[in-house]
Amino acid sequence: MWADALLISAGSLLAAFCASIAGFAFVLVGAAVLLQVMAPALVAPVLVMGSLIVQGIGTYAVRDHIPWRRLWLYVGTATLGVPFGLAILALGPARAIVAGVGVLLVVYASYTLARIALRMTPARRAATTATDAAIGFASGILGGIGGYVGALVGMWADVQGMPPQDTRALMQPFIAIMQALTIIGLAFTGFFTAEAIFLTATAVPALLLGTWLGLRAGKHLPAQGFRLVLLGLLLVSGISLLI
Repeated sequence: MWADALLISAGSLLAAFCASIAGFAFVLVGAAVLLQVMAPALVAPVLVMGSLIVQGIGTYAVRDHIPWRRLWLYVGTATLGVPFGLAILALGPARAIVAGVGVLLVVYASYTLARIALRMTPARRAATTATDAAIGFASGILGGIGGYVGALVGMWADVQGMPPQDTRALMQPFIAIMQALTIIGLAFTGFFTAEAIFLTATAVPALLLGTWLGLRAGKHLPAQGFRLVLLGLLLVSGISLLI
């Protein structure tokens, strides 16, 4: 039990640090570490609760910059998308859809990183209500399939050239709200065992430390450095969806 607690704490520290800088990827980073040594049924509730804590703290840090109207559009459309994701998961083609999203993320991140390396001016796209709604709905579908609610929002933020603070102010509350809804679903399906709650509780100091370190690093990271971190995590996200 205590060996598992140490592993959870180590994975949570790294995941919290990354998520606090980029605004997403807590579940991605944590799962990459913990699923190597622990059962998914135990890892899932721990990561979702940990993600809610980290994103909740991050949301408080950017509370004065949250675009509330835009955020509720994302939450509303994503919530509508979740049942479709669950249905896809039940019917079977979920793996193909996840792989397709993985290819999209890998191609986009690789192409954009190459443009940065070649010092080419990035192409920007303006957001519209329709595109925001589509990204939110698609994120909800991915959330229903496997909890991947942040990657597409992160990619869309980069396409628009959003500043770091604005990116985090949109992504962190969005992910926090969606994780809260996920927790309700996990609770009703019996995933919150005494062991999962114990492991989450023991990881709280690591979560707080990783979040604090990530927020401090994010404040001193220039916009281009933030973009490189964001694109790097998008690339890793895409690769993880393909494996």
